[in-house]
Amino acid sequence: MKSVKTNILVVDDSLETVELIKRNLESVGYHIYSASNVQSALKLLDTLNVSLVITDLKMPGENGMELVRHISENCKGTGTLVITGFPSIQGAVESIKIGAEEYLVKPFTDEELFKSVERVLAKTSKYKKEVAPVSPVNFGIIGNSEGMQHVFKTINKAKNTNATVLIHGESGTGKELVARALHYGSNAAAAPFVPVNCGGIPDSLLESELFGYVKGAFTGATETRAGFFQTADGGTIFLDEISNTSLAMQAKLLRVLQEKEFYMVGSKKPVKVNIRVVAATNVDLMQLVKKGLFREDLYYRLNIISIDLPPLRERDKDVMLLLDFFLNKYTRELGKGPIQFSKKALRSLNDYPWPGNVRELQNLVHRLLIMADEDTIDTPDLPENFRFSASRTQGLNRRLAEVEKEYIADVLAAHKNNISQAAQILGIDRKTLREKLKKAND
Repeated sequence: MKSVKTNILVVDDSLETVELIKRNLESVGYHIYSASNVQSALKLLDTLNVSLVITDLKMPGENGMELVRHISENCKGTGTLVITGFPSIQGAVESIKIGAEEYLVKPFTDEELFKSVERVLAKTSKYKKEVAPVSPVNFGIIGNSEGMQHVFKTINKAKNTNATVLIHGESGTGKELVARALHYGSNAAAAPFVPVNCGGIPDSLLESELFGYVKGAFTGATETRAGFFQTADGGTIFLDEISNTSLAMQAKLLRVLQEKEFYMVGSKKPVKVNIRVVAATNVDLMQLVKKGLFREDLYYRLNIISIDLPPLRERDKDVMLLLDFFLNKYTRELGKGPIQFSKKALRSLNDYPWPGNVRELQNLVHRLLIMADEDTIDTPDLPENFRFSASRTQGLNRRLAEVEKEYIADVLAAHKNNISQAAQILGIDRKTLREKLKKAND
């Protein structure tokens, strides 16, 4: 039998059955994962790229039929093979109706198992050759993790369309890099790319910044000035922190998306634009919609294509890759000789949860290289929160708000209470930092 590198998940509360299937399938080259119940299986399906699920029907808690239905309706390209005892053949047949590709009746032979697995994989087209990870070239986005590979595939599919894109991701995950990859990888790469931080512009000024104004529109408008939308005509406008816009501004943005036109402040003449809109947010917009803080129609108009950027703590494979990239980048920029990290330092960096995401990692490497006196950076050279300390007794019983408050205070102290520098290190804007400080002191 031909050996292929394919992930298979075996779900059964019988350890003997799991071990038997695992031993047989691993012997011909499959990668086998196992779960003893449906809930454990669902967690694995959320984190693994699984080609086939082999599941029993009768298990404690939710039964295998519910798992088959979930896979059929949520896991595109994942096949299902049901295994069952003689009394449950009717249930196995029913499982075929709701999405399973095949079923095997216990006891089955090794050959029957192999042939069933091959047939299901053939049906779901999951025999795939090993290919190099896809990645937008020259856009500064780095990652071999499964989450980032999904991001790259979405970029490649969406870049040459004119559909609006909504990028979700925590601060510091690289949302603007994704927006630039969409633009500069498209047929409109020669046209302008205009990034706008909606959270960094007071709402009272945002309209005139986005749409421009005519002479005499308000006090101080001594000349007519184009806005960001006009500047980006023919290209892409990137609206970062879209959640910070007011409902009134959201109505104006919706008009631009629907009609491809807007009014300059103080003008009654519409301005037509041919523009692609890419928006980004670090909060759940649907929750804002439910609270009446974000227009539902604008949400759906922006969310034609959705890209979810995983946080760095969920990208284990990428930490060392990014570290190497930034190490080479800043070594060249600073004109320093070869510098490396010790094994202990690398272990500390790899185990760190990276609340500030890629931006935090980038700033850390930059700072460490500036301060480095030797050609090896060791654990004592790292900030205190990367190092073990026997004197810490607070353990894991502290509230998240307490930990965040302490970390912010430490960063501010390290930078002499400079709000701008602290916000950069934390991977948030100054407005957000001030709000967190105010909340912490209330």
